[in-house]
Amino acid sequence: MAEIRVETITKTYPGGVVALKDISLTVTDGEFMVLLGPSGCGKTTLLRLIAGFEQPDSGMVWIGGRDVTDEPPRRRGLAMVFQSYALFPHLKVFDNIAFGLRMHRTPREMVQSRVDQASELMEIQTLLSRYPSQLSGGQRQRVAVARALAMKADVILMDEPLSNLDALLRLQMRAELKRLFQEVHATTIYVTHDQIEALSMGDRIAVMRAGEILQVDGPMAVYDRPRDPFVAGFIGSPPMNLLEGEVSADGVAVEGNTLALDERDGLRPGDRVLVGIRAENFGVSHTRSSGALPGRVRVVEPLGSHLLLTINIGNQQVKVTTPVDSAVRGDEDVWVMVKPGSVRLLPATR
Repeated sequence: MAEIRVETITKTYPGGVVALKDISLTVTDGEFMVLLGPSGCGKTTLLRLIAGFEQPDSGMVWIGGRDVTDEPPRRRGLAMVFQSYALFPHLKVFDNIAFGLRMHRTPREMVQSRVDQASELMEIQTLLSRYPSQLSGGQRQRVAVARALAMKADVILMDEPLSNLDALLRLQMRAELKRLFQEVHATTIYVTHDQIEALSMGDRIAVMRAGEILQVDGPMAVYDRPRDPFVAGFIGSPPMNLLEGEVSADGVAVEGNTLALDERDGLRPGDRVLVGIRAENFGVSHTRSSGALPGRVRVVEPLGSHLLLTINIGNQQVKVTTPVDSAVRGDEDVWVMVKPGSVRLLPATR
């Protein structure tokens, strides 16, 4: 078993900078957990604490049911893939992959076997005799992942491993890494600020902000049912629309219009809320229908597969996606419909 459990971890740096505030998180055996958040939110600090590169001010780290809070990295039974690849320039690819095994005094025959297996998984068998300077960025990243896989560690930690790659290569590597970790079943923690990586790869996502975890959930739950305004605004492109509203007896009032609610989440008439609606859950028409909101189109952006509209609804603004053949022009009045069951209520304080 390689469950990772972090209990009430706090970390403060000199000058009173609080990096982590009473963080608790459990990553189950074989799970792919993504730590997602903007720069400076504490996700890499949390990863480094789990790895043993830093010590917490308070709290505990457990790996496989063992308290490793005070253990050095080499005794935690994990492998790590860094953002910068961290390859030795004077060693060939084979020796870079084999480095950790040799440090653990692994028998030569097993080193050869492990390197062969890892290089085959990452499809770099033909690169084993090259030096890192002879490789592309994508190839170097494959070597870094292969080095971690060769250790056959129960836990793999990955710190923004794709951030140095171009967009097309990131797309390719993202799919390959997801396939790979479905095969190896290692407990994995993956740090990223890229929401697309998080949504497409993670079994669960822990969304972080300012040293705190705001929500831990499956990818679609984080996307469709955020529990915090920051999560709603951070996940999705465009992010979830957040409109100021007030719960009424019939639903929720937005700019003098009432939207129907399936769930009230314990809220009462008169409660101020933020009304969250995804861009794809709107419809636009030139004809009024029941429950539609009056709006005025301000901007029409053709994005290839769809149009992205910016629409004013009263004094507030929403982003709406529509098919490319929609007959919508800028500076015209429209009616904005909301897909039934798509309204999410969040706390009024951002």
